[in-house]
Amino acid sequence: MSIEISNESGVTVDTDAICGVARHALGRLGVHPMADLSILVVDEPYMTELNRRWMGSDGPTDVLSFPMDELSVGRGPSNDEEPVGETMLGDVVLCPTVAARQAETAGHTTADELEMLTVHGVLHILGYDHAEPDEAKQMFGLQKSLLDTWRGERTT
Repeated sequence: MSIEISNESGVTVDTDAICGVARHALGRLGVHPMADLSILVVDEPYMTELNRRWMGSDGPTDVLSFPMDELSVGRGPSNDEEPVGETMLGDVVLCPTVAARQAETAGHTTADELEMLTVHGVLHILGYDHAEPDEAKQMFGLQKSLLDTWRGERTT
């Protein structure tokens, strides 16, 4: 699985941890190993522009996901009968300064917040949503489970 990360935020972040938690989530969810994901870490002005342009919202946000429109071999559990080939899942965009403020409010580290936001973005890439209560319960439960297993594996 190829995960490309580009930090254009001007803020130092643990890109290895961000890639690692994304890879963990994709692997646990059975995404085909030939799938590609792009992660972009940006500053608040750029995130504000993306949020305005694509979501119609004012101000910066913590994470945005831009899935590729085509369903392909990379999404969902792999199947030996599927053709093997690289496919782009989409882009996850993170804003570490927004994440830092949220982390302070939540009482955990910015690194923890960025890991959570990465998993959240990956889940959106794969089609999960939280607009309805049942969807939210499923998505946030899966998010918590993935983060718990990620953190458990890192401490052992």
